[in-house]
Amino acid sequence: MPEHLPDVYVSFRERFADIADQQDALARAVDAAGPLDEKTTRLVKLGIAIGSQADGAVRSNVRKALAAGASEAEIEQVILFGLTTRGFPATVAAWKWMNEVVVEQA
Repeated sequence: MPEHLPDVYVSFRERFADIADQQDALARAVDAAGPLDEKTTRLVKLGIAIGSQADGAVRSNVRKALAAGASEAEIEQVILFGLTTRGFPATVAAWKWMNEVVVEQA
């Protein structure tokens, strides 16, 4: 598993491997259920993660959005969308998390 995954996440997946596999299968089915391409799907999921202010989910979706071809500018725009709906502190936190991911991937 990638080194950026939290120990608790890795431990959970190891302890409940069958459940984790089923969750992965469900996630793939949900992703394939509609017409959105991979990049758009990742940007939408990033927005949801920002809305819930989930640090790990924001970081994960930034990584996945970049891997799907999203630019830093596109990711920043999604983060900025949170300003008027989630608020300034949540937006700044998400922008910080995004920048940490970008730096670690450089």
